[in-house]
Amino acid sequence: MDIHFVSCDMFIFKIQIITKLESSMKKFILTLALVVSMVGALSAQVESKAIGLRFGGFYGSGAEITYQHPLGNANRLEVDLGLNHYGFGLSGVYQWVWDLSDLADGFNWYAGVGGALGSYDFNDKNHSFGIGALGQIGLEYNFNIPLQLSLDYRPGFYVMPSVTGIYDGICLSVRYKF
Repeated sequence: MDIHFVSCDMFIFKIQIITKLESSMKKFILTLALVVSMVGALSAQVESKAIGLRFGGFYGSGAEITYQHPLGNANRLEVDLGLNHYGFGLSGVYQWVWDLSDLADGFNWYAGVGGALGSYDFNDKNHSFGIGALGQIGLEYNFNIPLQLSLDYRPGFYVMPSVTGIYDGICLSVRYKF
């Protein structure tokens, strides 16, 4: 009889745990849905195109020509072309943009993923063409005049001709909005 009561008590205990887990999962899913809807409501309005210079890009030397093109209310494509004494690099990043106007009107933050390709000659003997993947996260300020300043971090790595070292950099961009 004691064994029967112990197994019955264990069964009731397991049901209580499962019920608590289900309740916790429901709370988690509700909280996640609330956060996702709030983030959606905080999306920035990406309305204009922008062109300018991105300083510190392309292996940290020189500047890149940068262009942003809106793809929706809170999404855009950024394309950057860098030239220096090593060669050239072209990158494209699909970005999601969120409003940070609680800091001050005009602030946004963004994150994105994309690809890069380039032709490099680092030591006059090792000339190569590469294709890579990259990510990006940054903060921007849009002035009341057609000027945008941004600071971003962009890590990446090359996957062709072989998987090579990771590169990254913090860059400052100045763009004219039109």
